[in-house]
Amino acid sequence: MLTVASDIEVLARFGRALADPIRCRILLTLRQAPAHPADLADALGVSRTRLSNHLACLRDCGLVVTVPDGRRTRYELADERLGHALDDLRAAVVAVATDRTCPDAEEKGCC
Repeated sequence: MLTVASDIEVLARFGRALADPIRCRILLTLRQAPAHPADLADALGVSRTRLSNHLACLRDCGLVVTVPDGRRTRYELADERLGHALDDLRAAVVAVATDRTCPDAEEKGCC
């Protein structure tokens, strides 16, 4: 059971980051390789302004970092373990979604 405030805060930050589909797409893209904001905006089909706001959120959550790259700035995951965590989380959610063991799933649309 999580009782330490810092553990709860860390998970809440991670949840906030994953709460938006664009931020999820950014994280999954950066899982593959670091990228410059302009390239990310083009790849994701979002405006640079919108992307900038989402990158700021991910930086504030501590999930991505900026790396100077000449006159440009490159973004990457703050730790390579985040990529593994995203893979594991996605696999776990897919596994749970396909294993509907809740007896009320059909009737209530839950689980």
